[in-house]
Amino acid sequence: MKCPFCGFSESKVVDSRPAEEGATIRRRRECLSCQKRFTTYEIMERLPLIVVKKDGSRQTFDKQNLLNGMLRACANRPVPLVDLEAVTDEIELELQNSLEREVKTSDIGEMVMKRLKDLDEVSYVRFASVYRQFKDINTFMDELNKLLHEGS
Repeated sequence: MKCPFCGFSESKVVDSRPAEEGATIRRRRECLSCQKRFTTYEIMERLPLIVVKKDGSRQTFDKQNLLNGMLRACANRPVPLVDLEAVTDEIELELQNSLEREVKTSDIGEMVMKRLKDLDEVSYVRFASVYRQFKDINTFMDELNKLLHEGS
């Protein structure tokens, strides 16, 4: 880190502490040449995650969109908001930890359905009906029968 006073490129860290609720690290440094002190902030670089939609268009991943989709599926169901927020956080973390910078909406949909199935089966079927675009009652019944046979 270059000293803002003399331009020397070496310094030692005198003190480190979390800042901005743990989002950054505040470091107090001392220049090894002029001995003056200065403060730096270290932040984690987050690479943008791009979502590839069914029509081929791309947009930046939005955690709120994910949560909103699950909220619609869980409307009037006994699913606590904290559970949905936890699922949203899990999915975001899994996506950020993957080496892929682009993810298909179909992959995200599968992640959501897997978790919704454990939270609330009705919400799972609601989400699946929109996500899988059930064409008729038979495809809807097929999904319900799969759900019933897995539960047995």
